Amino acid sequence: MHTTIIEVGPRDGLQNEDTILSADDKIEFIRRSVEAGTTRVEAVSFVNPKRVPQMADAEEVMAGVPRTPGVSYIGLVLNRRGLDRALAAAVDEVNVVVVATDTFCVRNQGCTTDEALDAWDAIAKDASGVPLSMTIAAAFGCPFEGETPVARVAEIARRAYEAGAAEIALADTIGVGVPGQVRELTRRVREAAPGVPLRFHFHNTRNTGYANAIAAVEEGVTVLDASTGGFGGCPFAPAATGNIATEDLLYALHRMGYTTGLSLTDVAETGAWLGERLGKPAPALLGRAGPFPSS
Repeated sequence: MHTTIIEVGPRDGLQNEDTILSADDKIEFIRRSVEAGTTRVEAVSFVNPKRVPQMADAEEVMAGVPRTPGVSYIGLVLNRRGLDRALAAAVDEVNVVVVATDTFCVRNQGCTTDEALDAWDAIAKDASGVPLSMTIAAAFGCPFEGETPVARVAEIARRAYEAGAAEIALADTIGVGVPGQVRELTRRVREAAPGVPLRFHFHNTRNTGYANAIAAVEEGVTVLDASTGGFGGCPFAPAATGNIATEDLLYALHRMGYTTGLSLTDVAETGAWLGERLGKPAPALLGRAGPFPSS
């Protein structure tokens, strides 16, 4: 079975780092990812640069990315202003984040979940034919409210479905999820949004991210987010740590017989390169241990 890996490192991997990379370095990161075989890249987010200064150069980055046939660039937005910027920058896909709990949603984007859903509906009407996905953040748990009710996640997914979402992503934003939750959320969201492709976005904060990813693919999910080097985190969540590392995920999937179209060694080399740019070792383990077998 083929699994598509969405490389979210240029956005989620960099947004929580103290070191702000230049637009040229971000473009080089994306170029390396594309050359390694990545076909979908969450390249930028169009958010308030005062709140997330790491993403302030989104337009400059999009102007410089390699426009390779078959490669799709995703821009993350939170509101209509973000949508306008994303469309002007010629993204190939738009991803809208809706946080599943009010407290976190207010801290993350200055509005309640219901207000974010109203913004989603407006964006869906004005997306000008660009494929639109919704990421349901804190779907597995909230740092402020605790457990996120599955029924609430399903209700948000239903709203995404009714507005014509091309894809729904369930994000374990703070890395609290376990495989049993993956299986339950997969079932409930598929019931709420029949026929809409499902993807997952895992953080490895409590060392369950890879187990959750395997549970997802065993449930038939064919799209996963990952971040080269394992960098990442949310600026508005306490103790946020990185996404599951693209290279470590590739190792597990390839050893299990799944195909991805990505070069594991090329991604690992990019993880090491990125660590040098950020001034710290990549959290990913594959770059340290190497693949197996080694040749």
